[in-house]
Amino acid sequence: MPFLDHLEELRWRIIYALGSLLITVGIGFAVALHWDVVGILAAPILPLIPEHKLVYTHPNEGFTVILNAATTLGFVLAAPVILYQVWAFLSPALHIHERRIAIGVLFSGTVLFVSGAALAYFIVVPLALPWLFSFAGPSLVPLITAEEYFSFLFAMVLTFAVSFELPIIVLALAALGIVTPKFLSKYRRHAIVVIVIIGAFLTPGDMVWTTIWLAVPLYALYEISVLGAIVIYRRKERRRAIQDAKDFGGGPSA
Repeated sequence: MPFLDHLEELRWRIIYALGSLLITVGIGFAVALHWDVVGILAAPILPLIPEHKLVYTHPNEGFTVILNAATTLGFVLAAPVILYQVWAFLSPALHIHERRIAIGVLFSGTVLFVSGAALAYFIVVPLALPWLFSFAGPSLVPLITAEEYFSFLFAMVLTFAVSFELPIIVLALAALGIVTPKFLSKYRRHAIVVIVIIGAFLTPGDMVWTTIWLAVPLYALYEISVLGAIVIYRRKERRRAIQDAKDFGGGPSA
């Protein structure tokens, strides 16, 4: 394609992606109005607050919470369409083996993202909230607003979801030749320290619970990344050996 045709193709892909996002946000808004999505998301904190209800302090805060929930749900529903538009734009420029790798990366990244978000919502947040509330003591009443709680919840979920993309980053660096299995193995102890520090910094709670719930899966994912890097490195070495053999066979002696 000429350059302008590429721009035209990109423009339509962006339009399709944004159109799907608008539709799914509308669906999310309808779902949030007819079903208690806010109540489902608030389930970890409701047993810890008076009357088991969140409060709001501004007339439009209820609408804002519903809109944020609808937008989040809309992004989740639109993600397959958006990823397909990205794939449809890039796939013509890829070789067959590169397409297979790209599909694997997209699928693995999605699974890891959802796994991290689920771990945060179902395990880490329910563990962190009682610990945080324990500092208040009996003299303070927890009047938590909906906006503050959902900001905390989405920050935790997003932190875990993004952190779980570690293998994708490591494997991409290995594929580019920036890191090697030897390098990853040599600095394994440094990686453990960094992972623990990141877990302590990003997660509220004590070192025994919330930090471990992030650090242990991240270290397991790091080890998986090392294994994946070994596979990538061996394949690159094999392809290099085959190419060297072809080059040698096509020399003057041939």
